[in-house]
Amino acid sequence: MRFYYSPGACSLAPHIVAREAGVPIDLVKVDLATKTTGSGEDYLKINPKGCVPALVLDDGVVLTEGTVVSQFIADMEPDAKLMPALGTMDRYRALEWLNFIATELHKGFSPLFHKETPPEMRTRIKQVLAAKLRYLDGALASRDYLLGDCFGAADAYAFTILSWARVVGIDMAECANLPAYAARISARPNVRAALAAEGLFKIETA
Repeated sequence: MRFYYSPGACSLAPHIVAREAGVPIDLVKVDLATKTTGSGEDYLKINPKGCVPALVLDDGVVLTEGTVVSQFIADMEPDAKLMPALGTMDRYRALEWLNFIATELHKGFSPLFHKETPPEMRTRIKQVLAAKLRYLDGALASRDYLLGDCFGAADAYAFTILSWARVVGIDMAECANLPAYAARISARPNVRAALAAEGLFKIETA
């Protein structure tokens, strides 16, 4: 399978999931500014949306959207326990977290990466994000990972989004648990391997 990614982008989450699951993928780097790959391939012919990730299966089927790609890969190796079993309440809790991260955190960060976003809007966005990060921080007060003691796909996604906080100037001083959570995840061998493969030797999270 070919996995199209951009270093440090949201595609890092399913990349981590693939390594944790032991699912082999061929990495293809995408320049999001030019929408081309390192070999000059037109990425828009792979994914007309123009965003990463995209997973091209061995039969040529293309799967997009990070949370879906993460679930697909996790379900390929259920023994890795990166997603709970279908039909269980834990599965729905995992989906709950994936959707919260996607809609309340990920998309909240997006305007901060655009130079044209006005300063007053940036200030308000950061305030809203800080409140949502405090919610995430509170959920981790009594557990190592979002679903308890086991690392999962939602944690890979949360870790990826948290890595953007310092880049855009989000103050996480009130979050007592998030720095330890991020450090716990970044210490995982498969996470470190994913970071190294993308050229991200260190992602600062607080």
